[in-house]
Amino acid sequence: MRYRRFGKTNLMLSVFSLGTMRCLANEAEYAQTLQQAVAQGINHLETARGYGKSEEYLGQALKAELSVPREQLHITTKLPPTPDADQMRQWIDHSLERLQLDYLDGLAIHGINTWEHLAWVKEERGCMEAITEAVADGRVRHVGFSTHATLDIILAAIETDLFEFVNLHYYYFFQRHDPAVERAHEKDMGIFIISPADKGGQLYTPPETLKQLCHPFSPLELNYRFLLSDRRITTLSVGPANPEELRDPLKVADHDAPLSDSEIEAFQRLEAQLEDALGTDKCSQCYQCLPCPEKINIPEVLRLRNLAVAYEMTDFGQYRYRMFENAGHWFPGAKGNRCTDCGDCLPRCPENLDIPALLRDTHQRLNGSPRRRLWG
Repeated sequence: MRYRRFGKTNLMLSVFSLGTMRCLANEAEYAQTLQQAVAQGINHLETARGYGKSEEYLGQALKAELSVPREQLHITTKLPPTPDADQMRQWIDHSLERLQLDYLDGLAIHGINTWEHLAWVKEERGCMEAITEAVADGRVRHVGFSTHATLDIILAAIETDLFEFVNLHYYYFFQRHDPAVERAHEKDMGIFIISPADKGGQLYTPPETLKQLCHPFSPLELNYRFLLSDRRITTLSVGPANPEELRDPLKVADHDAPLSDSEIEAFQRLEAQLEDALGTDKCSQCYQCLPCPEKINIPEVLRLRNLAVAYEMTDFGQYRYRMFENAGHWFPGAKGNRCTDCGDCLPRCPENLDIPALLRDTHQRLNGSPRRRLWG
């Protein structure tokens, strides 16, 4: 296991962090997963108020199961943004009680996803008042935020200088947030990449085409190497449902050198396939098509189409596409069939894509039964 400095927090975190959203089948399996993670060198454990009984299970496991001293572990929980300082005070107390801890190494505001959420954080007597008090009295050591927001909101949150770290989405197949990674790095913030295996492409169950293009590496391994070779990034979330699911991620836990020639060649094959398979229908993710009058997240819809057409990542595309209109601010935007052919986007597209036709094609490929987030 490699360890990296988590920005201005000066915590030395393992390059993989244990996310606890999924390991909730039962308390015994939760404890086994936690034990296995710590035994293999993971020292950052992350949970959230919204993850069912995760805080409670983690607290019980920390108290009864782990032989590692508390000071060798770094524990973060996440609480939602709120304009109510008293509400945040109650939540902090409740999380510490459930975790059976005297202090949190990290507290992240969970889901600064909208301009309203950011306004709540910036309010003089909003949730940051309670968090600042908790930092002052030692119950919270370091403060950050997690986000599923658009790039402009993420950059604005970084610019507040209220935070020491950020948890965000950034992967080989989704590089839109690179400017946020760079700005956070410039401000010496710790950078925590969330869900690289799942939201990064459901890479634990890759389609055959993707496997062949990535060979001799697995798609999951290649995505991890894309991230671990980036020295701006501190740590990646791994969210196992059981101890067995730790195995593949941790195979690369000490592989954080620059990309090798063979890895670079694999990425070049992926790029070439994208160009060849999509031709003149490829969306380059410039985002100039927005805003859409019908609130369609055109770039994300077309990104999912890119992946399905080029790499046969149809299952992943369906998984994400079906969340549109069902996951609120965690995954905003209307589906492609909401297009009214108004044409507003067409003159803004530098590639002259027939966007309405591509939206309809994506909907036909990827629509199905609605899907919600695992946790609301």
